[in-house]
Amino acid sequence: MPGLSGRSLVGRLVLLAAGWSVVVLIVTGLALTAFFQQAALRRFDQGLIELTEVLNAGINIKNGEVVVPPVNDTRSGRAFAGRYWEIAEHGSSGKIRAIRKSHSLFDTELKVSDDVIAGIAAQPGTAIYFNTIGPLDQPLRASGMQVQLDDRAQPVIILVAEDRSPIDREAERFALMTGAALLALGAGILAAVFLQVRIGLQPLFSLRREVAEVRKGRAERIEGDYPTELEPLARELNALVAHNQDVVERQRTHVGNLAHALKTPLSVMLTEAQQQPSQLSEVVTRQAEAMRNHVEHHLRRARAAARSQSMGERTLVEPVIDELAVTLERIFQRKGVEIDWRCPDDLCFRGEKQDLMEVAGNVMENAGKWCKAKVRVTAEIAGPETLLLRVEDDGPGLPAERRGEVLKRGARLDESAPGSGLGLAIVDELARAYGGTVTLGDAAMGGLKVEIVLPRAEA
Repeated sequence: MPGLSGRSLVGRLVLLAAGWSVVVLIVTGLALTAFFQQAALRRFDQGLIELTEVLNAGINIKNGEVVVPPVNDTRSGRAFAGRYWEIAEHGSSGKIRAIRKSHSLFDTELKVSDDVIAGIAAQPGTAIYFNTIGPLDQPLRASGMQVQLDDRAQPVIILVAEDRSPIDREAERFALMTGAALLALGAGILAAVFLQVRIGLQPLFSLRREVAEVRKGRAERIEGDYPTELEPLARELNALVAHNQDVVERQRTHVGNLAHALKTPLSVMLTEAQQQPSQLSEVVTRQAEAMRNHVEHHLRRARAAARSQSMGERTLVEPVIDELAVTLERIFQRKGVEIDWRCPDDLCFRGEKQDLMEVAGNVMENAGKWCKAKVRVTAEIAGPETLLLRVEDDGPGLPAERRGEVLKRGARLDESAPGSGLGLAIVDELARAYGGTVTLGDAAMGGLKVEIVLPRAEA
C-alpha cells in the first residue's frame, strides 16, 4: 500500500482532503459553539430584563426617598445567592452610588466600569448588557437601564446581575460534545476519502503491475481493460514496448550483418597470408588476428548491450548450470574434475540464455582447467534485482597483484600468470554490458574465487 507521503498520489489526495476537512470542521465547531453560547446568553438576558421591568414598575418616591417594592425572588434575598439587583444614582465623582440594593449583595456593590456607565447614560430607558465580577469573584452577566422617576430630578440606574457560571459550563460541555462529534465525523470522512481514492485509483495500480509484468518478462504487452482516461496511456506503453523490441531486433540484425561483412574479408586475408609465408604475411597475419579480436570484442559487447535493453528476456539459471556442469565433467573426465553446484530452481537471469552460458561457461571452464579436482558453483539472489554467480576451485589460485590484468580487454588469459583462466575478459565484458560486475578473490578451497553479479528477473 503506498505510503501517505508527499511523493504518493494517494497521500496527496488524502492529505488535501484531510486539510480541507479539518479547516471546515474546526470552523463549524467554533461557529456552533459561538451560536450556542449566544443563544444561551439571550435566554439568560431575558431573565435579567424581566427582573429589571419588575423593579422599574414598582419603584417610586416617598418623602423624597426612593422606595423599592418587595421583590418575589428568594435568590436575591439571600447573601451571595447568585442573583443581585441595585438601584443607583450618579455621584459627583462620575461614579455611581447605590441607593437601594438586594440582600444578596450584603455589604458589597455591583462593579460597573466607567464605559458601561457612560453607555447606560447615553441610552436612557434601554437595557445595556455587560459582564462583570460578583462579590465572590464569580463571573456575572448584568444589565443596566437608566430611568427617570416622577418627583425626582436626578435619574436612577437599575442594575440587575446573575451568576453566569451555569451557562459557561453548558457552553463548555456543548463545545466538548460538538468537538467529539466532529472528530468522529472527520475520521469517517477521511476513511471514506481514503477508500474512494484507493478504489478510484485502482486501475492505475493495475496498470503499474502490468507494466512490471512486461518488464520482468512475464507478459509481452498490456492487456487490461482500463478507463477512458488511462486507455491512451496503456496504448502508448504497448507502442513503446513494440518499438523497443523493433529497435533491439534491428540492432541484432545490424550486428550480424557487420559481423558477416568484417569476418569474411579477415578470414580471406588470414588464409592468403598463411598460404604465402613471408615477413609481410606474418605482419598481415598478426594484424588481421588483432583486427578480428577487436571486431569480436565490440560485436560481443554490442549484442549483449542490445539484449540487456530488451524487455521480457529471462532465462532460468538452474538448467544452464546443470548442462554446463555435465558437459565440463565429461571434458575433464581424465583429470577427474568434480563440479559441485547449487542453484534455486526459480532463479532467473534477465537476459538471453546464450549470454548466460557464455559467462558461466567461461568461468567454469577456467576453474576446471586450473583446479586440482574440485569446483564449486553457487548461484543465489544477491539483491532485489540482482543475482550472484560464484565459482571456486582448489587450484593454485591467482596472486592479488595479477588479478586486474586478467580482466583487461584483449588479454589472452592462458598466457597470463598461472591460475588466471581462459575467458575472464570476455566474462567481464558481458557482465558490464548487462550492468553487472566481476570480482576476483581467494576461494575457501584454496584456489581462485570468481563472483559475478548479473541482473535478475522474477520467476
